Amino acid sequence: MSKRRDDKTRRSSKKRKVALVEEYDSDDEYEHVRDPQVDKSRSCPYLDTINRSVLDFDFEKLCSVSLSHLNVYACLVCGKYFQGRGQKSHAYTHSVQINHRVFLNLHTLKFYCLPDNYQIIDSSLEDITYVLKPTFTPELISQLNTNVKLFRAYDGTTYLPGIVGLNNIKANDYCNVLLHAFVHVVALRDYFLEEQNYINIKLKPGIIIGLLAQRFGELNRKMWNPRNFKAHVSPHEMLQSVVLCSKKRFQITEQGDPVEFLAWFLNALHASLGGTKKRNSSVISQTFQGRMKVYSRKVIPLDISEEEERKKLMQTEEFKETSVETPFLFLTLDIPPAPLFKDELEQNIIPQVPLSSLLSKFDGVTEKEYKTYKDSTIKRFELTRLPPYLIICIKRFTKNTFFVEKNRTIVNFPVKNIDFKDMLSSDPAVIAKHPHTTYDLMANVVHDGEPGSGKGTYRVHVLHQASQKWYEIQDLHVADVLPQLITLSEAYIQIWELKKDNDVQPSNSGDSTGKVK
Repeated sequence: MSKRRDDKTRRSSKKRKVALVEEYDSDDEYEHVRDPQVDKSRSCPYLDTINRSVLDFDFEKLCSVSLSHLNVYACLVCGKYFQGRGQKSHAYTHSVQINHRVFLNLHTLKFYCLPDNYQIIDSSLEDITYVLKPTFTPELISQLNTNVKLFRAYDGTTYLPGIVGLNNIKANDYCNVLLHAFVHVVALRDYFLEEQNYINIKLKPGIIIGLLAQRFGELNRKMWNPRNFKAHVSPHEMLQSVVLCSKKRFQITEQGDPVEFLAWFLNALHASLGGTKKRNSSVISQTFQGRMKVYSRKVIPLDISEEEERKKLMQTEEFKETSVETPFLFLTLDIPPAPLFKDELEQNIIPQVPLSSLLSKFDGVTEKEYKTYKDSTIKRFELTRLPPYLIICIKRFTKNTFFVEKNRTIVNFPVKNIDFKDMLSSDPAVIAKHPHTTYDLMANVVHDGEPGSGKGTYRVHVLHQASQKWYEIQDLHVADVLPQLITLSEAYIQIWELKKDNDVQPSNSGDSTGKVK
């Protein structure tokens, strides 16, 4: 036993001496031995196999073999998505079979070489991660309002950030036009360009509506990305979230009504941001929500003809005029019915009407009758609060028992400096809260063709704020357009921006004064 103890003590003393010698030698004479794994990470020999022209991160992040959303990698050689990184994973099998070595984890944004299974660290790959997940600082966001420079994509095409085409997967042009319009609303754009504004919003467990804000923010950043690989964006993930959150009410494969989508999208986006019925509870209500006062009274039956009896009924609670104040996100304007008769050339006459006559619906004086099965109600409207961005929907389509009918009446409107002061209530307190009531048009959605799902097409005119130029966008087609041609289109949805300049002069285009009469 004593011999064994002596041997152990001798060995331990020798190890200590060797360790001291090695420590001394490594400090003075020998260089530190590098980890071979680190060398591989810094000098991967397969980086030249990356093909940026086939990379497309707009599609849903799921494995092309197992259709799983978990732990998905993108092959940077062919652009396909595969799951996992282990020896039995689809990405590992793909790397062995086809000899594609470089992969990107779509969640962690880390690069790996398979089947060697080591992480690649190289600054030249930063452009790929930026395309996958663009980031905007407050300085970059502020430059968007002044930047007029064209950028060149990796495929050689030039484009203006924000003015890019959106893929029409099958019949989603009715969604594309509104997405284009919303990403040019400056308040909405600036909010969603910074992911930190909404990434930490907590909703109740099980509510999937929160996905909508994330997907719209991703689409917003991709459309304004100045370093894109191509001059168009696919809204695939955004539309998938729309189908999911709307419970298949709005489809990619079937054309819908933009006004119905507008009403649902604004309320759903408001809810996904944690918005409530309280005023200014989300960026949606801060940007688009106004208030109006609705006056309503029941119509006295026609069988009561005596004047005195009618006056008595008007004093009763049932037939008295009542008023209620309610919020709104957009206003609906009614077009006069189209003429029934044709002209001397046997052609239908396309009438024209000024926008001011349509807006008289909200002047607090004009009355309109609304009929139901039981009785009829006469209503009149006046606005008590104008929002920073006013959305107007022109009611062109009417449905009956058999088909959908379209009113092709041309609405004449000025592109700039239209005054909505006459739509405000005459209450001095309301007028005092609105020192600025002049609006400029910044987006115009147009319907072309016949009514009915799949028969017509939608396009949008948007104003590029920095250059003050108008562009017409229809799916992937992008072209500049003269503002005079915008007023001749069959406008369906318009977004107007409040101007806070004191020296605004009325416009002479469209309406004679640019003022609502």
